[in-house]
Amino acid sequence: MRTFKMAVALATILCAVVTNAQTPAPTPEPPRPVPAWLDRRVRAEVAGFKGNVYLYAKNLDTGAVYDFGGDEPVRTASTIKVAVMVEAFARVAEGKAKWSDELVLTKAARYAGSGVLNELTDGLRLSLRDAVTLMMELSDNTATNMVLDYLSTDAVNARMESLGFRQTRIMRRVGGGGVSREGQLEANKRFGLGRTSPHEMVTLLEKLERGEVVSPAASKEMIELLKREQGTDGIWRNLWRVPKATKSGALDALRSNVGVIYHARGRIALAVTCDDMPEPEWTVDNPALLLMSRLSELVIDGLGK
Repeated sequence: MRTFKMAVALATILCAVVTNAQTPAPTPEPPRPVPAWLDRRVRAEVAGFKGNVYLYAKNLDTGAVYDFGGDEPVRTASTIKVAVMVEAFARVAEGKAKWSDELVLTKAARYAGSGVLNELTDGLRLSLRDAVTLMMELSDNTATNMVLDYLSTDAVNARMESLGFRQTRIMRRVGGGGVSREGQLEANKRFGLGRTSPHEMVTLLEKLERGEVVSPAASKEMIELLKREQGTDGIWRNLWRVPKATKSGALDALRSNVGVIYHARGRIALAVTCDDMPEPEWTVDNPALLLMSRLSELVIDGLGK
């Protein structure tokens, strides 16, 4: 009787294994089709802009994608600081750095533009954590240089390569110096601080949102840093009540913005670059910032569930 019961149990197990093996995995639902009007409206908006526009967007909940030159290599300006942040978090996770490590403000690290450290006294000591926070929340250029002096530009690029990103590269420190191997290539000098594509930036944001960069906990911390960016005058500027995680960049002829908005119609990741503007305008009503705002709301309407 005991042998019979064991045989029955074994048969039951084998039957379950065979059944499971024969049961096909559920087929993921295809992304919702993107309405044809979205491309028409985007092109109509871009047609009136003096410059070039590159955009890639994805609803992370439905998989719906809109692409407008999203694989073109573009100048990053300060959006490359997202890659620098990733390297800092990875280095700490690997035990090769500590958030408490001290960085010292020097004249060589100073660079004007965004941030506050350029106004402070040489010799000021900051933790790595504080420098990264200033780099992301205020886009502090001097803090960025201090972090890059600690990490190195080549290390940032190696990290991007290890994550599967082929376009996203930093070329040097802000303002010059610390030139990476990529930055020494003649073909890359036109990009200035960094190079990426809107598609890669959205993919990086998606990986962060899904907890796939460094670790789920580190990814969440990095998203929280992006949520605290100050001076969000580009994408989704009119939706200031809706949570979003963003990073912006600016040059005389360029405005760049990447981010995720946590909208009722889905988590939508977007990267947009407006470049080659004929004249600089350093106001919140720069034509590129206004265009980004309009495009970002169109993307919600077009890709939202």
